[in-house]
Amino acid sequence: MEPASDFAGLPDGFDRLWTPYRMAYIEGESRPKDASAEECPFCRAPARADEEGLIVHRGELAFVVMNLYPYSPGHVLVCPYRHISDYTELTPDEAAEFGRLTAAAMRAIRSASAPHGFNVGMNQGQVAGAGIAAHLHQHVVPRWAGDANFFPIIARSRAIPELLEDTRRKLAAAWPR
Repeated sequence: MEPASDFAGLPDGFDRLWTPYRMAYIEGESRPKDASAEECPFCRAPARADEEGLIVHRGELAFVVMNLYPYSPGHVLVCPYRHISDYTELTPDEAAEFGRLTAAAMRAIRSASAPHGFNVGMNQGQVAGAGIAAHLHQHVVPRWAGDANFFPIIARSRAIPELLEDTRRKLAAAWPR
């Protein structure tokens, strides 16, 4: 019997970086099946212990949670507890806390890991890039000079040098009091 590699064609000069763990993201394993609060991971996370739900900080009207598929170490999401999809649906009190938690997240990340800058923003609607469009969330992404290596371009993978649980623990400890 001939090995399968004999049938694979001519080598193309590229190395392969196998990232099978990414299939959960690609196939939408953590995405809600519908837009209901029962299916929403951002609605379910606060019902768990902070460590289990990867929650960094709980406010009165909103919370900060680790991004399950981070762009860089320390990538967090600011979410209202209420299951709403659009920024304009926030009450004035929710909007104020949303802003305070975003600033506090930046301070905690600076204290824990000294990034050189941040990307802060949100994608409103699936067509705008929201992976979970049914529940409003804002990204706070720490950035370092040279952190955008070749992996995302040629391997469609990100190299994250720290476990989410370890990053969550550091950020929770660094959270402004």
